[in-house]
Amino acid sequence: MGVELERPVTGRAPAPGTQPDPDFFKSLSDEVGNKGFLVTSTEELFQWARTGSLWWMTFGLACCAVEMIHVNMPRYDMERFGAAPRASPRQSDVMIVAGTLCNKMAPALRRVYDQMSEPKYVISMGSCANGGGYYHYSYSVVRGCD
Repeated sequence: MGVELERPVTGRAPAPGTQPDPDFFKSLSDEVGNKGFLVTSTEELFQWARTGSLWWMTFGLACCAVEMIHVNMPRYDMERFGAAPRASPRQSDVMIVAGTLCNKMAPALRRVYDQMSEPKYVISMGSCANGGGYYHYSYSVVRGCD
């Protein structure tokens, strides 16, 4: 017995009738090119953001993960733009690695990355995830999560 999950309208695939209009993007490009700025309603901007929104998976390892959690709180409310955190790698488009990656945690990170569906992206957040940060010369730290 299996459960099939469907993405809501705010997922990567837009609902029928909400496909991005090429003429709309051309008019925006022309307006920005001519005036240097554009005028639009926030509803149109939010709807455009929802058509290509990403579902991200948190891979919080240290203090940067706390900062990443703030984005989900009501003050910032990223879900209104369609970006939503997912706990399962099979439902995620992007993995955000936040914090110091140790040698013992690297195989688990790779396993979770392999479970993600295509196309898959990884964002390393903070200096520790990028290159080891303050702990760069430690024997137990991976120098970058790439």
